[in-house]
Amino acid sequence: MDGQPTTEIPWKPRHNPWIIALSVMLATFMEVLDTTILNVALPYIAGGLSASNSQATWVLTSYLVSNAVVLPMTDWLGRTFGRKRLLLACISLFTISSVMCGGAPNLGTLIFARVLQGAGGGGLQPISQAILLESFPPEKRGQAMGLFALGVVVAPILGPVFGGWLTDNLNWRWCFFINLPVGIFAIIASYFTVEDPPYLRRNSEKKLDILGFSFLCLWLGCLQVLLDKGQEDNWFDAIWLRWMGGLSLIGMICFIFRELKTPNPLVDLRIFKDKNFSVAVFEVFIVGVVLYATLSGLPLFLQTLISYTAYQSGLAISPRGIGAVAGAIIAGRLLGLISGRLIVALGFIFLAISSFQIGFFNLEIAKLNIIIPNIINGIGAPFVFIPLTTAAVITLKQEQIGAATGLFNLFRNIGGSIGTSMVQTFIQRLAQAHQTILVGYYTPDNLNYLSRFSGIESYLGMHSGSVPAASQALKVLYSTLINQANLLAYMEIFQVMGWICVFSIPLAFLLAKDTKKTGPVAMH
Repeated sequence: MDGQPTTEIPWKPRHNPWIIALSVMLATFMEVLDTTILNVALPYIAGGLSASNSQATWVLTSYLVSNAVVLPMTDWLGRTFGRKRLLLACISLFTISSVMCGGAPNLGTLIFARVLQGAGGGGLQPISQAILLESFPPEKRGQAMGLFALGVVVAPILGPVFGGWLTDNLNWRWCFFINLPVGIFAIIASYFTVEDPPYLRRNSEKKLDILGFSFLCLWLGCLQVLLDKGQEDNWFDAIWLRWMGGLSLIGMICFIFRELKTPNPLVDLRIFKDKNFSVAVFEVFIVGVVLYATLSGLPLFLQTLISYTAYQSGLAISPRGIGAVAGAIIAGRLLGLISGRLIVALGFIFLAISSFQIGFFNLEIAKLNIIIPNIINGIGAPFVFIPLTTAAVITLKQEQIGAATGLFNLFRNIGGSIGTSMVQTFIQRLAQAHQTILVGYYTPDNLNYLSRFSGIESYLGMHSGSVPAASQALKVLYSTLINQANLLAYMEIFQVMGWICVFSIPLAFLLAKDTKKTGPVAMH
């Protein structure tokens, strides 16, 4: 019944659950790390392959497109080929394609290899989450999801730092080559520890819903391209992006209709009838928006306005990883003691506090004042994410876990893409709006402006040589105006993220009351 946990005794694996967890999470951590590790290396990739920066961004887009398409159909693939086989195939494909990326002689080859890498990586997150939820007893699933959160929350934080170090000290190609030893070890460990549950083996005769798959590719492929390239080509001012938006909408409508009508759907959308699952998915979508908006916006702020290098900005936000590790450990322990709803609400409070703190940064901000809100943000993310991963499936049948984890991770990723696009778009447009307002103060009637202009002009008159001091003073004031306009834009977008978190707090109390006690168990 909707809102009520099922009660049958769950299946137990033969191996120690913690050994299984370490085996599958190694590959998942590697895959999530790759979603952000290249962000700081794109200019080097463009230069090394004789491509423009705009062309190089397809290295990110191609990965996200194939990754998004594979995510929701992981359950069908697992039931058809076996989850263990699929896991090993995904790790193998991801590892081999990583080597292909590292050795790519040109941009076209690199993009093709990234498509393969995204396809291989797309199945790792939902498979790992499903295996962890099924392998651990209900009372320890909070701790298991703490380990899962380390991979999903901490990895994208460490990506820019690790990528910057590899690029500066070795070469951008090592951002890919580093996956080879990790992938080989993950394949060996998973082969000897992971096994398919019996109820998964019973449903391996389903044929591929080709029509549903086509609509899925159309929907998510066009959506991801739109989100990733929208700001670059001014969104719907570009005809080709209008086509992307229209085709994505058509694909989504057709996909939903097809999956709800066919008896053997590629993705079981009927699980959205479960209120608990739907609320959890919406909440994790919000987490994706806020987390990736901050992850993409804060480094831009530090690099463009505070003059940090890519590596320095990565180091400045790296304490978020420390907070995330601590938060994952604490949240995993608390989940067995207090209601998961309270932990989710507390997590959103942490995220709101950190967003508002970042939203009041200035151009003279000290490093300590950057570190503190990052640590708070790091603590808040797993406080929300860990209870949601258990709450999402607590009222579902155990054989529905695979479909649920695929959709859960898909909406988190879509939220991340939207958060990143929001930052890129609103920073530019809000900065233009503030610039228009601020320039109104640059008039001869404004005594503060005249005083500032005269002071700069006098100073430059003694140091600028043959260059007219008045012209130089205007350039200085204009540069100040641009910086202030951008600062106000960054402040507003982070404050918006804070208010989104505040409005998400009450939704936590729509989750099942006993999330702290149980997890998904089988009912046939």
